[in-house]
Amino acid sequence: MGIFTRVRDIVGSNINAVLDKAEDPEKLVKHMIREMEDTLVELKAACAGAMASAKKAGRDVEGVDAQIRHWEDRAELAVERGREELAREALTAKRHYQGESEIVQREVDQLEELVSQYKSDIIQIEEKLGQGRERQRVLVRRYKHAVHKKRAEQEIRKFDTSQVFVKFEEFTHRLDRAEAEADLVNFGRGRHTSLEDDFRDMEKNDSVEAELKRLKDAKAKREHADSVSA
Repeated sequence: MGIFTRVRDIVGSNINAVLDKAEDPEKLVKHMIREMEDTLVELKAACAGAMASAKKAGRDVEGVDAQIRHWEDRAELAVERGREELAREALTAKRHYQGESEIVQREVDQLEELVSQYKSDIIQIEEKLGQGRERQRVLVRRYKHAVHKKRAEQEIRKFDTSQVFVKFEEFTHRLDRAEAEADLVNFGRGRHTSLEDDFRDMEKNDSVEAELKRLKDAKAKREHADSVSA
């Protein structure tokens, strides 16, 4: 596969979409990054070669242009000396170098266009490589989180949950028993009232007696009123 075809495939790919569908995204992203890094190295080497060739072709153009000026001067000198035939030969040589200049100039233009394309591809591959490395960092963080979570769950599972519940039930039973024993400490013993309790009982009795006397007085008044009216 040619370098430009690989570049087009890399630039046109959607890294996130590809990784989301992969069975092993971490392994795939490593492969993609390695491929982009290799392509980038190859691109930069090719670009450097094209730049060197463009410079050499530029020097060739300068050399050919110098020949054109040289034979132009020779043709003018021959005309001044009345050597028309010699002037024709000089002009023929000039035309030859003009044709060669056009060819070399086209080569320069093509090389400069190629260098421009290489540089554009390098920038795009660098951007894709940045995306790939960022996605790799995300996957690494997710992997580390998953590992820590798995270890935590394994630590939790080391405890026998059934034994935990049994121990909890045993503790609850002991607590219930202790509470029951506390309730039974004074059970069945005579009630020992304090002096303050005796006074409270007396006050309650006085209140009841007063209420009873009030009701009896009211009854007596009604009976007296009835006898008077009769």
